[in-house]
Amino acid sequence: MSGQKTVTPSADGLAASIRAAEKAAGKAGGTRGLPPVHLWNPPFCGDLDMRIARDGTWYYLGSPIGRFELVKLFSSILKREEGKYFLVTPVEKVGITVDDAPFVAVDFEATGAGTGQQLCFTTHVGDQMVAGPEHPIRVERDAETGEPSPYVLVRGNLEALIDRKSFYRLVELGCHYDGWFGLWSGGEFSPVIPSDELPEG
Repeated sequence: MSGQKTVTPSADGLAASIRAAEKAAGKAGGTRGLPPVHLWNPPFCGDLDMRIARDGTWYYLGSPIGRFELVKLFSSILKREEGKYFLVTPVEKVGITVDDAPFVAVDFEATGAGTGQQLCFTTHVGDQMVAGPEHPIRVERDAETGEPSPYVLVRGNLEALIDRKSFYRLVELGCHYDGWFGLWSGGEFSPVIPSDELPEG
């Protein structure tokens, strides 16, 4: 240990730091929106006992964080580097645990049809994105069970797990293309499963 770490990371401290940064940006004439975490490279301050479960629930010190606005605030300062997840402010960077993906896509709206179809997803914290080249859909399948785990890219390299009810609805919109069964959105085809592996009926 370097001995330079003088403050133990805490959820309250992180929240205060990001609110101070937002206030400073507002006074400087900045626009409201997601914090520019890609521009922030503060020193690593250690790991925080914070976890995002597979269903999108945030836990702090083993207890669920019940305040939606706090969860939304923390989700806005997420950063992923080399497969690890961090909460980042202009002055500190702390590691957290993510069981699967940091977001859950809980709903979507489909417009258009065929190759012109657009799928607009909404996450459990209110982020919205249209699947396509900038927000690709990918599906992982369990090697033993074949169970699919579908994801859509939210921003940067942060993904949302598409929840089961939404995935069932997506499958109803799927079609076959180039040997695959999958989905069109934003002019891009996202393969889900090889056509010849699709169960009949």
